[in-house]
Amino acid sequence: MIRHLSSLEKMLMVAVAFTMTLLVVRIAYTKELTYIFYIWNTFLAVLPLVFSHVLLRRNKYNGGALLLLTGWLAFFPNAAYLITDIFHYTEKPPVPKWFDLLLVTTGAWNGLLLGIVSLMQVEQFLLGHMQRKRVNRLIILSFILCGYGVYIGRYLRFNTWDTVTNPQTLLQTIASHVFLPHEHLSVWAFTISFGAMFGIVYYTLKQFKAKTISLKIVN
Repeated sequence: MIRHLSSLEKMLMVAVAFTMTLLVVRIAYTKELTYIFYIWNTFLAVLPLVFSHVLLRRNKYNGGALLLLTGWLAFFPNAAYLITDIFHYTEKPPVPKWFDLLLVTTGAWNGLLLGIVSLMQVEQFLLGHMQRKRVNRLIILSFILCGYGVYIGRYLRFNTWDTVTNPQTLLQTIASHVFLPHEHLSVWAFTISFGAMFGIVYYTLKQFKAKTISLKIVN
């Protein structure tokens, strides 16, 4: 598996390993499990990249590809969710404040990039099977779904597994938000704002990628 990772994916794994190393050092130093949730949350954040990695290596848009896309979309908000773990940051002696700041910021950075790279790979796959305009609409929709997924995860405490273990409550909640938006203005304010932030970062990084390619062609 590691041998088939792209150079970008390998750097993402290095970034994740760095954060996990900080966490292990913290636990060993304090003998406390503060921030231990980063292990599980980071695992969930890596899953969208796993799905998109496998998807990108498929040649056909068939049932298998659709299943991978479904899995990717289900776990996609988990990557961006890591950004909100910054909320847990407070000064916790005897660990230096800067150390915990480094831990939570690298965790947020990991989540942001894991989500963005996985979306780039999904976009690359879809462009091989759909028109550009349709793909662009799906990408924008993914920003909104990502923001919404982060909201219901962070504030309503739903998770991906609730789609299987508690689908009725989840569907009722979603239906209420969709059909009675005026009663849930904070939901949509967060969803749209977070989705816009994610989209801005996404397209900014795509411009970096395009600029790099153009420079290579010029040289």
